[in-house]
Amino acid sequence: MAKVMIITGGGRGIGAETAKLASAAGYAICVNYVRDRAAAESLLKGLTTKCIAVAGDVSKEEDVLRIFAETDRALGRVTVLVNNAGIVDRSQRVEQISAARLERMFAINVTGSFLCAREAVKRMSTRHGGAGGAIVNVSSAAAKLGSPNDYVDYAASKGAIESFTVGLAKEVGGEGIRVNAVRPGVIRTDIHLASGDPSRVGRIGGASPLGRPGEAVEVARAILWLASDEASYTTGSILDVTGGR
Repeated sequence: MAKVMIITGGGRGIGAETAKLASAAGYAICVNYVRDRAAAESLLKGLTTKCIAVAGDVSKEEDVLRIFAETDRALGRVTVLVNNAGIVDRSQRVEQISAARLERMFAINVTGSFLCAREAVKRMSTRHGGAGGAIVNVSSAAAKLGSPNDYVDYAASKGAIESFTVGLAKEVGGEGIRVNAVRPGVIRTDIHLASGDPSRVGRIGGASPLGRPGEAVEVARAILWLASDEASYTTGSILDVTGGR
């Protein structure tokens, strides 16, 4: 069976590095992006397997349906879903956070992962005539640390992803689907620019036991392992890639 991977938020950062490693491992890939078409298409030029880029906001059901439909048509049935799309926002205390910010945070980080996993299960599950597969969710060390005085809302959304990972793993384990998550620490990607603190990566990453922030490719390697047959007896697990934090 052909290996087909969908990576949400795949145009940059951890998603892009995952696409590079997955292509080298023989996966056909759908790279999902929201607005930066140029970055996604530039990424595809460097990949060696059959790949497509599909625009879509994972918080919108119609966009998720289109992402999976275009993958079905161009690449075949998905065998690995990487729920990587996510947002953060400027550092704020809880009493400053607006309802609009909360709605956006949870719509993308949580609802989007649920919608994508739903469509993946419909295609992977032996209950629905599928041949199995793997789902890898991207959490954050914030889920464990809480991110006080920073973005408790983001931490809470990633805590929801970890509960979702465990619950879905138990729900579909008997249907040939493994569900795991990676929990990155401070990783050198553009997402931290949204916090309004450009020194954040070096300052917090430097305080880890390894004395440095992580690189996106280090998280991508963990994602590829969880997606692979090498992790065939691993499900419902949260894999720390945090430099020891």
